[in-house]
Parts: sequence; C-alpha cells; structure tokens
Amino acid sequence: MLAECVVNISEGRRVPVIDEAVSAAVDTVLDVHSDAVHNRTVLTLGGPLEPVENAARRVVQVAVTRIDLRHHVGVHPRFGAADVVPFVAPGSDWGGPPPEEVVGARDRLARWAGAELGLPCFLYGPERSLPDLRRTAFVSLAPDTGPDQAHPTAGACAVGARPVLVAYNLWITGGCGSSDGPTLPAVLSVARALAAGLRGPDVRALGLAAPDGAQVSINIIGPTAPPLATLYDTVATGAAAGQCRLDRAELVGLAPVAVLRQAPRDRWAELDLDEDRTIEARLAARGHEVGGAPR
Repeated sequence: MLAECVVNISEGRRVPVIDEAVSAAVDTVLDVHSDAVHNRTVLTLGGPLEPVENAARRVVQVAVTRIDLRHHVGVHPRFGAADVVPFVAPGSDWGGPPPEEVVGARDRLARWAGAELGLPCFLYGPERSLPDLRRTAFVSLAPDTGPDQAHPTAGACAVGARPVLVAYNLWITGGCGSSDGPTLPAVLSVARALAAGLRGPDVRALGLAAPDGAQVSINIIGPTAPPLATLYDTVATGAAAGQCRLDRAELVGLAPVAVLRQAPRDRWAELDLDEDRTIEARLAARGHEVGGAPR
C-alpha cells in the first residue's frame, strides 16, 4: 500500500537541524517546505507504507533530540517539536474515512514515540479533529500514549490518520490606502476577519501575524471547499477593502492533481501551483502509481 506522512516539525530556521531531519527520511522525501516566520518545516514523505512509517519515526526522533521548545519562537501554533504527524492514503476521497492501514501506522508510531522517546502522543482522525485536539490536550484530554505530562523540551505530538488536505497561505501587506498604509496590527485584524469569513465545513483558516504584514493560513479538508482561485480572489478583494493588498500565495507541501485541474492554467504561477508539485507527480517520479485522484 502507498502512503504519505506529512511530518510538521517546529524548526524552520536552523539549516543543520532541517538537513538532519531530511537525511533521516532518506529516499521517502517527496517535498520539504521550510518557513522561518512560522519557524516550521513540513516534510512530505511518500511511498510504500512500511518505509514511510520507519522514516517518520526517524524524523520524529531527530525533532525530539534537536528541538527545544523552551527556546522556540514562531507565529504558527504548536505544542510539540514533532508537532503534527499525519498518515494519509494518497488518492483517497476528500473527507472520506482513512483506511485501516494508515490508522494502524498512526497507532504504531504513537505507541513507539510514547514508549521509546517518552513523548506524549494524542491521536486524531476518526476519533477527533486536530483543532479539537489542540483545544483539549492536557486540559480535558489525556495523551493516548506516553507520559501524562509534556516532554520537558519536546512537548507533545499530534499523530493522525486523515484524508487528503491542502495547506495554502495567502500573505497580505498594507499600503493600498494612505501613503503609509495600515499599521501591522490593522493588517492582522484584516487577515483575521478574512480567515473567519472563509471558514466552513471543508475550510479551516487562521489569521496570523508576519513581520511585514499578516497571513491567511488555510487548510482545505473536503470536497465542498471553493477552488484555490476563488479563495485567492476572495482574499484579494477583502484585503483591498481593508486598504491592504494580497502580496503572494504559497502552497505548503504538495497538492492532489485534482486541485491543479480546478485552476486555470494561466493562473498557476499566480496561485503557486505547478504540475510537478502534485502528490501524484512526485510519487510517479519514484515509480509509484496512485490509483486515482481525490474527487
């Protein structure tokens, strides 16, 4: 069975640490996306399930060993050095239940990390969503594996089994109104209002601060989400109404080919899309065929 594991580690600035994590994943790495503002790196691993599962363990071990959350600064919410580790079946339906094989991989990694690394792990997927987990972890929800207390330097880990997800950032800045443009707090307020307006059953969104403006951070999790071009245009229009401007789009990691097909080809560069940056293309380059794209 083919699988992805999209490991989010809380390091986007120290190149030697990022390189060590990438090296640990060896030939399963399909994509690496680092962001110094978020201070976060997303490693997309893919291939047959067993090598992907083993590679994910090695990356988690590097993160726990090399990242100290007591000194971590970044705009992205996080509670762990190996913050989020979801297993995904490429080609699965949007919003459908994850196959039992990826649920098994999730559960095995969580048991291993709890026992071998002393890392509290919280499970998400069929039982609960990631936002629900973040709200309740260590409050009303105890870890599923590992100690009851956070690791002193590595925090905790959210280990998931989920359907396909697209992570997409839209960066906005001031400067469309007065000569000076809105202040940074005003730009953040615009980003938060735009994010609130985008949220729906299949769209999660946050407004996050950035050094020169703000970001609308979007996760597309199901089939009723608007196409990326529509989300882009909605944010561009709303930013202009708030005397800001949409500066750029950013695809985080890879997208299913179905998302690419929704977008007009002449807008791919503007939307930060490319044929090579699909899950299917990267797996095909490794000799793996995905049995159908998400609907």
